[in-house]
Amino acid sequence: MDNNENKAPEVSSGMNNLVLGKNTTYDNEYAPSRLQRIERQLGRSHIERLQKFVGYDIWRLYEMTYLNLNGLPKVCMGIMTVPADSKYIVESKSLKLYELSFTMTKFKDLKEVESVFEHDLSVLLESNVKVSLFELDNEEFSTRAVKGTCLEELDCCKDLSFKGYEYSPSLLTFDKEEKTIKKTYYTNLFRSLCPVTSQPDHAVVRIDYEGKKPDLKGLLSYLVTLRNHQGFHEQCVELIYSDLMYYLKPSKLTVSAYFTRRGGIDINPVRSSAKLNCSESVRTIRQ
Repeated sequence: MDNNENKAPEVSSGMNNLVLGKNTTYDNEYAPSRLQRIERQLGRSHIERLQKFVGYDIWRLYEMTYLNLNGLPKVCMGIMTVPADSKYIVESKSLKLYELSFTMTKFKDLKEVESVFEHDLSVLLESNVKVSLFELDNEEFSTRAVKGTCLEELDCCKDLSFKGYEYSPSLLTFDKEEKTIKKTYYTNLFRSLCPVTSQPDHAVVRIDYEGKKPDLKGLLSYLVTLRNHQGFHEQCVELIYSDLMYYLKPSKLTVSAYFTRRGGIDINPVRSSAKLNCSESVRTIRQ
């Protein structure tokens, strides 16, 4: 396939005209014009105490298929890594439509598909997007348990009760012991809502924390109060990271979320106070 034949991706950067939440048709041939982007700042502008961070977003693609030069269908899986400092994110439904447009298009081999995909997303997001495609027999999509302390399994958290689910960052306080710790906590209970469709998104949230010990009951309660929060996956993680940094002021902090797959794609944002190795990725059993 000749990359010079590519049509320009959609450059609308706001929330208007998005295909998300709308009925749509599918393309039978390669269609990069299906791609749409959203400015990260639209979500970040709603975070009152936004803190500085580094990080990335890992997108896993489970339903990639294309034709070889003989017309024989081929299937593969993919991992896309987007830097957190990119100005834009790709709108997920548009990515799905773009992905499906490869279905009836002939390519020389997997590497050509990978090159085209990486080029189109890098152009769209105006960033250095990394795309890696794999045959089905690979280790990259193996599931792993999240290591650390599960908050909802702690004795102090088993008697939690809620009368409402209003966003409550003031629940983030310190433990009475006032000691410094280096720990990893996680919860399987996180849920948020899509800001466009209001559909629920479920995730495991992991917190790698070094600093004065937080009150763990308050930490889990805070995460549960985001149950009706409307935000894209990336914004949810940036909100949690910023609140933890603002209220608890840890010396080191990394917040990761492993969102359940939707439409054959899962999204996994990571935000940290220190540079990370973005080649390390956890895929949970729920994804």
